[in-house]
Amino acid sequence: MSDFAIFWEWVNFGVRWLHVITAIAWIGSSFYFIALDLGLVKRPGLPEGVHGEEWQVHGGGFYHIQKYLVAPASMPEHLTWFKWESYSTWLSGFALLAIVYYAGADLYLIDRNVLDVPAWGGILISLASIGLGWLLYDLLCKSPLGKNDTGLMLVLYAILVAMAWGYTQLFTGRAAFLHLGAFTATIMTANVFLIIIPNQKIVVADLKAGRTPDPKLGMQAKQRSLHNNYLTLPVVFLMLSNHYPLAFGTQFNWVIASLIFIIGVLIRHYFNTVHARKGTPHWTWGLAGVLFIVIMWLSTVPQVLTDEAKLSATGQSFVASTHFPAVRETVMGRCAMCHAAVPGYEGIPYPPKNVVLDTDASIAEHAREIYLQAGRSHAMPPGNVSGITEEERRLIVTWFEEAR
Repeated sequence: MSDFAIFWEWVNFGVRWLHVITAIAWIGSSFYFIALDLGLVKRPGLPEGVHGEEWQVHGGGFYHIQKYLVAPASMPEHLTWFKWESYSTWLSGFALLAIVYYAGADLYLIDRNVLDVPAWGGILISLASIGLGWLLYDLLCKSPLGKNDTGLMLVLYAILVAMAWGYTQLFTGRAAFLHLGAFTATIMTANVFLIIIPNQKIVVADLKAGRTPDPKLGMQAKQRSLHNNYLTLPVVFLMLSNHYPLAFGTQFNWVIASLIFIIGVLIRHYFNTVHARKGTPHWTWGLAGVLFIVIMWLSTVPQVLTDEAKLSATGQSFVASTHFPAVRETVMGRCAMCHAAVPGYEGIPYPPKNVVLDTDASIAEHAREIYLQAGRSHAMPPGNVSGITEEERRLIVTWFEEAR
């Protein structure tokens, strides 16, 4: 193992850790302020310009919070801005995208069975799609459609569904989900960087100059903040999905991603309704649960819809199976290049997740993982770099389901 490989692995880990930390800070502050905004109470006697107030208790003390819908009559001495959480999350996320998917494009980004392009071509497609996503979203929000919140959200959802399908036609399943998350997260951060914070700075400048701030600036910022609130949970799922091949590596992965956006909206609707003291819509959890069951079904349904024969379990041991010799040959030829004590694939200094598949016993021990990642899904090999065939994948499925 080279010193550079060790260094690069720790850079990957360090940037990933930073991304998680900053994401927690951003999501936490975002959820808090949405809950605070929805929980504001109007009452007689509030100071001029105050839209509502709320009392909160935390950490052994009480907080009395008042919100000015546009701005106070004069600027306070100290003003706290909430922006670096968002910026740091996007910057660390983009760095991680470059470290994992751009530097390892042939392994993680490009599946030449899906789209045969050079590494630089895949990277350009990635960058263009992320940037164009924000431009299209911003134009829609500023168009006449932007005045109709329901219509705007439906159109935006249709775009997200189209992008979910489109990414699966360009990249590996893992990269497709990651890019859909990056596409959405870029919209969220750009909302903060290009709309919410600039609008607030204009309001501050107007106050300092003695001018009356334009209330439209606050309304625009609030709309973008609401969008961010509803997009957060799907982004978290998409960023975590690279650990779960049944989500990203199956035939209907783009449908799964599309349903995740609906589940995220349902969950946020529940909490937003509760925070606004408008009831407890428990039905949202029930519907979210039903959709999640549909997602589970979609991860294995291709064998039904493609008329593949259903396979029955026989209880035989994996090694004793009549299919094992052929499966062993497939694993040794398609998987052991990385999953060996000393991997032979360039850039892989040690076996991923410390899984070594070089003996009959080790293959049998990891039968379930082989079945899920290389049989039921196309998660492994990444980008199908070793050229495993559909026949070999079906053989793995047959072997596991008959021998378990």
